[in-house]
Amino acid sequence: MNPVIVIFGANGFLGRYLSRYYARQGCEVVCVARSREGWSGDGMFLEWDGRSLGPWMLALEGSEAVINLTGRSVNYRYNRKNREEILASRIDSTRVIGEAIAKCKLPPKTWLNASSATWYRHAEDAPQNDWLGEPSSGFSYDVVQAWEDTFFAAAVPAQTRKVAMRIGMVLANEPSTVYFTLDRLTRWGLGGVTGSGKQRVSWIHMEDFLKAVDFIIKDPFLDGAINLCAPNFPTNQEWMKVFREVLGMPIGLSAPRPLLEIGTWLLGTESELVTKSRWADPVRLKDAGFRWRWVQPNSAIADLKNKTGLTGFFRQPATRSAGAKAWLPVTTSS
Repeated sequence: MNPVIVIFGANGFLGRYLSRYYARQGCEVVCVARSREGWSGDGMFLEWDGRSLGPWMLALEGSEAVINLTGRSVNYRYNRKNREEILASRIDSTRVIGEAIAKCKLPPKTWLNASSATWYRHAEDAPQNDWLGEPSSGFSYDVVQAWEDTFFAAAVPAQTRKVAMRIGMVLANEPSTVYFTLDRLTRWGLGGVTGSGKQRVSWIHMEDFLKAVDFIIKDPFLDGAINLCAPNFPTNQEWMKVFREVLGMPIGLSAPRPLLEIGTWLLGTESELVTKSRWADPVRLKDAGFRWRWVQPNSAIADLKNKTGLTGFFRQPATRSAGAKAWLPVTTSS
């Protein structure tokens, strides 16, 4: 029987790509979400409410890995209602998955739970790594801390390995994502410095993200909190310069903090999403032997430019013709 990968929050941004990736790896993919809207169509779909035990529990039995990506988007104003929903969506889903795993006769080998690189302090002087990083403060940090506390406190069987994935900005050319938004702003001449421009950007190309998740699942010695980001962390000023160069835009109007506060208020989001420094160093992945394909932001951004959406990203490259003639130099007759 092929390995079973169970993905919670499978209709979200990361869930769609992981579902397609594992389906193409020949795995039995089980996609769990509150609705089919956004689902990639890969594997089997099961519905849940994100907080209660149900028939979906059966899919966990004997699975190779459970990947929980459930959580309401943080791209909203942090009013009381939104704060409560952002926190509850993460805590409730993590808690109930832990309860389900505890009831398994043959529990999953690995449980990966989403977390965020926003856990780390506002660093502008030194990178924060998986072993020695210092916790931050504020609402974003409180959410991540409560999320991870719930995850690591879950009383699951010892044979289920736990990994909290502290994920940086994942890049894919998909509407409403970081890449898509910065691409559009740059094309409109608005791709200048945001805020001070000194804040660091922790990012990872979608291809490396997918391979890093798979790498963690296959390495039985990796557990605990792991940073999922590239080992290159430009400042915002450097980051936006790369976007302008790749897209051939010579100008980029900057957004100083006062203007940014007005703009994010009008858009119904928070300025901290782009002004907070996220300087996460993936030391544990490096030490374990993981190798990134996309280390430099300019090559990563350029690669994604023509890979639009899920279909574009997974489009197979053209293959060469078979036979010796395809490899011989072209000659002309005299």
